[in-house]
Amino acid sequence: MAASTENTANEFVVDVRDLHKSYGGTEVIKGVDFQVRKGEVVCIIGPSGAGKSTLLRCLNGLETPTSGTVVVNGHDLGAKDTNIDEVREQIGMVFQHFNLFPNMTVAENIMLAPTLVHKMPKDEARALAKKLLAQVGLAEKIDARPASLSGGQKQRVAIARALAMNPDIMLFDEATSALDPEMVGDVLEVIRGLAEEGMTMILVTHEMGFAREVSSRVVFTHGGVIDEQGTPDEIFNHPKSERLRSFLSKVL
Repeated sequence: MAASTENTANEFVVDVRDLHKSYGGTEVIKGVDFQVRKGEVVCIIGPSGAGKSTLLRCLNGLETPTSGTVVVNGHDLGAKDTNIDEVREQIGMVFQHFNLFPNMTVAENIMLAPTLVHKMPKDEARALAKKLLAQVGLAEKIDARPASLSGGQKQRVAIARALAMNPDIMLFDEATSALDPEMVGDVLEVIRGLAEEGMTMILVTHEMGFAREVSSRVVFTHGGVIDEQGTPDEIFNHPKSERLRSFLSKVL
């Protein structure tokens, strides 16, 4: 690894420089610089189409940048010698939709990656699943099938599944937007607990109250660029840009 990458990794666990991403002739990310330190909880907010989810997906190689660099945990995702699968083991991701395997029990969904990737013995993997389900408040659902769960319960299982790989960083892509309002609170409570434990997290979210409460930093994107960023107090109580003030007037 180059010395410059090592020096950057010492300061940032995520270091994005001059990121551009285009689909055909449409540029959705237009030269973004974005850094995250270990233990930070960063919420990305902004209108639909602002490039929030695309930025998040570039952080674990689900999207390939058109240009620019993405360094995660000291690994340059664009380098030819980077094993993207090994890097992804260090990054947990929770999507808007749960993507649980319906033919497997809750425990089997959580056990799958540790047993396949880390070769963890099944009894050890089941014990881990039991521990993680207790952490997300679903210990009694260990042998249930996903079809029997509510949307909020499925999302909490998805979080437990991501945690089973013991990631250094957790990414949440609008994890509550597909849920009925009464189910959102339970999922946010799990994420809040992870923040209190010091997990490095990056969340794309429409939950402004949650972003205000749990974030160490809030990033506002608009039109494919980062328009403004700062502490929750700075962003929500003292917005500087007209774009941010207009956005907040519509969502608060």
